[in-house]
Amino acid sequence: MAKISVNKVKPGGEVELKEKVVAVNRVVKTTKGGRTFSFSALVVVGNENGVVGQGLGKAKEVQEAITKGIEDAKKNLVKVPVMHGTIPHDQLAKEGAAKVLIKPAAHGTGVIAGGSMRAVLESAGITDVLAKSLGSANPHNVVKATIRALTLLREPLQVSKERNIKLSKVFQG
Repeated sequence: MAKISVNKVKPGGEVELKEKVVAVNRVVKTTKGGRTFSFSALVVVGNENGVVGQGLGKAKEVQEAITKGIEDAKKNLVKVPVMHGTIPHDQLAKEGAAKVLIKPAAHGTGVIAGGSMRAVLESAGITDVLAKSLGSANPHNVVKATIRALTLLREPLQVSKERNIKLSKVFQG
């Protein structure tokens, strides 16, 4: 499936991005001279106000891999519709073997989600949501599936315009 570029956000437009390291992986390559270690870091960034992105950094040292991951994540930012701390509707998304189901929740519920999904949802600024990872637990695919699910969300105002229906003021904003 192709990347959804409708909701893309310009990298220079956001200032306050908070980073969360989701996973760090150590890779060992055996050569004639011995073992060579390298690291990869999966990082999620967001402004906790509807903008989130994910990136992967690889380097010989952990800190350098995290820095590269943060820079990659800033290049892949997407806008997410957040309404009163939750999402507008249920959404199911798939990436590789990972399936993700996210549902809106009542105010005060909190983020009910696993580790990788929790990082993405909190970085996006969603405070009340029910989420379940249904397939693979691979953090890379779970993060990508969660971001895909968030980009597939549609705001009620947008849907009402498409269907030529007037919304009550409760559902606007």
